[in-house]
Amino acid sequence: MLDAIRWDTDLIHRYHLAGPRYTSYPTAAQFTSQVGTFDLLHALRDSRRAVRPLSLYVHVPFCANICYYCACNKVITKDRGRAQAYLQRLEQEIQLLGCHLDPGQQVEQLHLGGGTPTFLSHDELRQLMAQLRQHFTLLDDDSGDYGIEIDPREADWATMGLLRELGFNRVSIGVQDLNPEVQRAVNRLQSLEETRAVVDAARTLQFRSINIDLIYGLPKQTPEHFARTLDEVISLQPDRLAVFNYAHLPERFMPQRRINSDELPAPADKLSMLQNTLEQLTVAGYNYIGLDHFALPDDELAIAQEESTLQRNFQGYTTHGHCDLIGLGVSAISQIGDLYCQNSSDLNHYQSALAGTQLATSRGLLCTTDDRLRRAVIQQLICQFGVEFKTIEQAFNIDFRGYFASVWPRLQMMADDGLIELNAERLRVLPAGRLLVRSVCGVFNAYLDQQDRQRLSPVI
Repeated sequence: MLDAIRWDTDLIHRYHLAGPRYTSYPTAAQFTSQVGTFDLLHALRDSRRAVRPLSLYVHVPFCANICYYCACNKVITKDRGRAQAYLQRLEQEIQLLGCHLDPGQQVEQLHLGGGTPTFLSHDELRQLMAQLRQHFTLLDDDSGDYGIEIDPREADWATMGLLRELGFNRVSIGVQDLNPEVQRAVNRLQSLEETRAVVDAARTLQFRSINIDLIYGLPKQTPEHFARTLDEVISLQPDRLAVFNYAHLPERFMPQRRINSDELPAPADKLSMLQNTLEQLTVAGYNYIGLDHFALPDDELAIAQEESTLQRNFQGYTTHGHCDLIGLGVSAISQIGDLYCQNSSDLNHYQSALAGTQLATSRGLLCTTDDRLRRAVIQQLICQFGVEFKTIEQAFNIDFRGYFASVWPRLQMMADDGLIELNAERLRVLPAGRLLVRSVCGVFNAYLDQQDRQRLSPVI
């Protein structure tokens, strides 16, 4: 069992910096337009030859209503007919990519995100899944991890039944906050009863896993009210919880300009919300996985962390990091071997490229040896809260301390401050430093000094 997390206010104030979330290293900020369709096809050929298993991500950008806090790539529309034109181009992309892969490459993981995937009608969801099954080898025995993001305002028992029939066995439910005042301030009115109905349906229909998303730091939130929201959510007994810090960046995300910044909680109140969250979830029996994520001890993520097999990629924490990740849809990101590539984030550009039977790849990055080495270090830190130097030295034929000699004084300072334990064999993030693991990762990030920290979220 990993040591419990420990709250240390002084350490938090000292190392509470802005930094990436490390769903990849290098991060998407390093992607350039020099990577394009040719690089993607080359990587797909290597994946096909190696018959590597697959993880699919499908982006459905549509939402009927705007949530003011949202920083996702989305299209707000009441016109449900817009989805059909998008699906036609998405199906073209599925066909174009599918023909470059081997039928023996099984899809171990599938995730529909957005936007609001259940914006699609039942017929459209059937149509999309039929196309995926036609062009990729999806598993039929319910052994894959097939998940979908759910807005309880856009799903009922019939929808949940359809999703289970189509092969989905995991759901991620957006809640954010249950306080009506907060909901009005962010334009997301959603009752506890609506959320409970979706959770009850998922349990009755034997979905394997239920995740609930919450956000702290929203306008009009108080520590007391958020603690009540958390109590209500704990009573629903989700298998996993993601409790995100709201990053107010109105200069980057236009919907956030509708939020009254005077109504945002003070930094001290945000820290209280996080501290209360840690205490409430620990008492309720949840393990802190890392980076805002919690899971019950019998959940696959918690077990993988115990067994040192947990990984992280653009799907978040995962047990399928060994798979090549194929991103489908506007703005979707793929990770195939050492190649990262992203589709155009502009819906019109995405659709027009595919209308001309061209893939919509707009930018990306091919990892260097140094990138791969640092990625391995950051992966171990994010997933296991530590790095065994020998594993990195053997994998990359280096001397760890010699390779990172320039940053060793910073690591030593963190060790002196009680953030990490550092010796000749390993680096271990101490319980008091686990909330700040992104700051430790920043020491190994060769690109961080080049990035505009104003565009990055605080580490907690």
